[in-house]
Amino acid sequence: MVNLEDSIKFPCGLSMKNRFMLAPLTNKQSYENGKLSDKEFYWLAMRAKGQFGLTMTCASHVQVNGKGFSGQLGIFSDDHIDSHRRIAEEIKSHNSIAVTQLHHAGMRSPVELIDGNPVCPSDEPGTGSKALSLDEVVTLRDDFIRAAERANEAGYHGVEVHGAHGYILCQFLSASINKRNDIYGGSLSNRARILFEIVHGIRESCGKDFLIGVRLSPEKFGMQLSEVKTVCQELINKGEVDFLDISLWDSFKYPEEAEHQDKKLLEHFTSLDFKNVLLTVAGNIRTGKNVMEVLASGVDFVAIGRSAILHHDFPKQVINNPNFEPINLPVTIEHLISEGLSDNFIDFMSTWPGFVTK
Repeated sequence: MVNLEDSIKFPCGLSMKNRFMLAPLTNKQSYENGKLSDKEFYWLAMRAKGQFGLTMTCASHVQVNGKGFSGQLGIFSDDHIDSHRRIAEEIKSHNSIAVTQLHHAGMRSPVELIDGNPVCPSDEPGTGSKALSLDEVVTLRDDFIRAAERANEAGYHGVEVHGAHGYILCQFLSASINKRNDIYGGSLSNRARILFEIVHGIRESCGKDFLIGVRLSPEKFGMQLSEVKTVCQELINKGEVDFLDISLWDSFKYPEEAEHQDKKLLEHFTSLDFKNVLLTVAGNIRTGKNVMEVLASGVDFVAIGRSAILHHDFPKQVINNPNFEPINLPVTIEHLISEGLSDNFIDFMSTWPGFVTK
């Protein structure tokens, strides 16, 4: 039986006190210029205090035109370093690993939040997105790396590179979206090139002791399970990542692709040769029993989203009671306020069917 309080060690040498990570959660609580607000600070600080072994910020965009939602935390400017330093120090004060997620929405950037058209590996008429030039791809790569340097300067233990959920690095990986005919398009190795270059650049720039994770999702947005598994194994083999964060939508489901339904989606990833790289997964892990089942399958630590919104101390609750179940939905606004959510975050959660009492 997995001991939830066992510390685990990443290849970079950093140790994590338990098996719980706060998933990077959209919360719309910061300022429109990308600076951290007191509301977002309070939300994250409560989770670190609630005994998450790793506390990750929401997606932080690395270019001003990569914004994905209103009230998004930014890391595209040196002006953001001080506010990141503030939350990194607070997270660390609770003996939690402090990580920020690096993000660019690409074709998913709402037009009303950016100047000009969204960008994409290729022209995308449905969203009005314009293809990046080769020089712009190189700039995008370098801006991800520069954002990691800012995170390092701010005192974070590390970063997670967001390559999932149809955002720009996922768009490069997707053969159905990426129609480029240069070195960043065509074959899987070309489509994955920018991701590999970003990871390599961060490792070179931030050093061997800096924590690096990569988030990938194996379904939707044209992603093919076999290709995502290949990318995962290559990231592991290159020896420059500390953990992979696989967003499964549902950690207990079978793959959508008929040819891969011989085993559950999660098993397709736990069967990879991880060497010393750690694995975390997200998706429908809501109860203590869910946590224990996922960890027993060979996952190193769990990424908690919805239950972390409902209970800032979800790790403490499950450690004390492996059969812990979160409060029943829908929940009251008063409950969410008591759990550190501001009005903006509560308004956002009210768009989730059946989450907030009307």
